[in-house]
Amino acid sequence: MAGIYVHIPFCKRKCIYCDFYSLACGSAMMDRYVSAVVKEAGLRSGELVGEVRTLYVGGGTPSLLEKPQFIGLIDGLSHALDLSKLQEFTVEVNPDDVTTDLIDAYKATGVNRVSMGVQSFDDQDLRFINRRHTARQALDAVRVMRQGDIQNISIDLIYGMPGQTLDKWRRNVDMAASLGVQHISAYCLSYEEGTPLWRMRERGEVKEVEEELAVRMYEVLVEQLQQAGYMHYEISNFALPGFESKHNSSYWDGTPYLGLGAAAHSYDGGAVRSFNPADMERYMGGLEAGVLPCEREQLGLAEQYDEMVMLALRTSRGLDVEELERRFGHAEVELFRAKAERFLENGTMEREDSVYRLARSGVMVSNDVISELFADP
Repeated sequence: MAGIYVHIPFCKRKCIYCDFYSLACGSAMMDRYVSAVVKEAGLRSGELVGEVRTLYVGGGTPSLLEKPQFIGLIDGLSHALDLSKLQEFTVEVNPDDVTTDLIDAYKATGVNRVSMGVQSFDDQDLRFINRRHTARQALDAVRVMRQGDIQNISIDLIYGMPGQTLDKWRRNVDMAASLGVQHISAYCLSYEEGTPLWRMRERGEVKEVEEELAVRMYEVLVEQLQQAGYMHYEISNFALPGFESKHNSSYWDGTPYLGLGAAAHSYDGGAVRSFNPADMERYMGGLEAGVLPCEREQLGLAEQYDEMVMLALRTSRGLDVEELERRFGHAEVELFRAKAERFLENGTMEREDSVYRLARSGVMVSNDVISELFADP
């Protein structure tokens, strides 16, 4: 099987924490961009390995595309690629873009899953991070999607914002759970270099929340969502039974995927990654000249090993060392077992037969634990 990711790098305004490639532009550039993406799909169709089972249109803000542009994009992709075996078709939206007409257009093109960037149900939080919607608009958007027969809704939340209390975060999680959406992703606010938020911290205008509070917020998230019936299937992701994201899961289990659009990345399922330039003119200009703008990177064995360890241990399935041995040999597995021993002893990891997983306490320090299990340089 395979997945397709399409990057739509347009935003009305940038959130202060975001370091994804995005920009503001008018309808004419959007038309040009859609044509470039469709052309890229045709030129790269031979790279797909297996049947395409998932399509994810992300951003940026895909819901900024006008209805004819979105329909044209999906029609073009359908002609360039075989999408007849799609199981999951996700599109990302901003709450204030959601209308009955938009949802009807999505349904007509085959969308069966919508991922919405809510981030918070508190208007003060939303103003701080420069979101353009209100809490009420997020609630209304869920209602509109349900009325439009979208059966699989995912929402994103952020915790660890400056000034965010544990009680405020608890109310956010309660609200998300009470909506009964099928999927919830939650991330700790990060300070990426070069973003407005990073500069605010450097100038002393904001302070990061204390680590202890961030950990407690994560614990509240896990406890409350599990009590509400959500499965914690990846460090930052929760789903009602049967609603795990098929597309995102493919990133974690090594499934090949094709990334289309400026700044999009691809993976062949083996040792080759490729990426498009984070530059609109280079991307569109190259394709208009009939030249693929992507660059390719060959992963060494150590990089492949590290990636398998990192991605598997992020999930509830964990890492099966028998699979690790099939790919990398007995010596590497013995080295992994030796390194993992101290984490088993201190309770940050657990083992069931040949499968190693992070324990609850290990999830809180996952980056430190996982990096210690990487291949020796």
